[in-house]
Amino acid sequence: MIHQSKSYIKFIRLSKNKHGVHSPFVYNLVTKCFNDKTKYAEYEILKKHRVALKNDASMVEMKDFGQGSRVFKGNARKVSAVVKNAGMKKKRRRLLFRLAKYFESENILEFGTSLGLGTVALSVSNEFAAVNTVEGCLNTSKKAQQYFERLNLHNIKIHQKTFKEFLSENTSEKYDLIFIDGDHNGERTLGYFNSLLKNIHNDSLIIFDDIYWSKDMTAAWHKIIENETVTLSIDTFQWGMVFFRKEQPKQHFLIRI
Repeated sequence: MIHQSKSYIKFIRLSKNKHGVHSPFVYNLVTKCFNDKTKYAEYEILKKHRVALKNDASMVEMKDFGQGSRVFKGNARKVSAVVKNAGMKKKRRRLLFRLAKYFESENILEFGTSLGLGTVALSVSNEFAAVNTVEGCLNTSKKAQQYFERLNLHNIKIHQKTFKEFLSENTSEKYDLIFIDGDHNGERTLGYFNSLLKNIHNDSLIIFDDIYWSKDMTAAWHKIIENETVTLSIDTFQWGMVFFRKEQPKQHFLIRI
């Protein structure tokens, strides 16, 4: 937590809003997506899903394949408590929806389904979206699937396996958007990035959650943005985003959202 606190103070000092951005691509992204105040009809689907999960008192035996939880001590967890203490917040969920919508992402990959908060946001972002989501825990994936069916979302495919297993079997299929929300181990996160380089194209976007979770996650983030394939990176503190646009000069931005 000390690392996060120090990093946040530094981020606030160095980050900018739209007025400090000297890149047309990033300026448009900030003004038309990050700061988009439109009340999308799909937000009601996200709200319905969250409310249902918050009222779900059932217990699920959840197995962690990453760094584990800083909130829960055991594996048996109440669904409502997971949403309250560890689920993606409304603001970030809406931003994820807007990012996928803004870039018109169709072929989407998510690492870390959990209860599907991010998955649903990606699913409803585009009528042509196809979401492949990877979750190692069988019980968690089953609970998420129950809600996908309840919401009548049929463009989601859950891969019940570890990230490593998925990558070992994965082909060179290209993804428009990749959201990595799980594990929180720096070395493994860097490995996922390197493995996924065969799955990106010029306009792909990869989003990394919790880049300041720990010193090793932050170190991994810095190695990722230094990679020669990355031409543009955006640090929003909680999320790190990387782009591979060859027409884009290599730049790095710290943006307050």
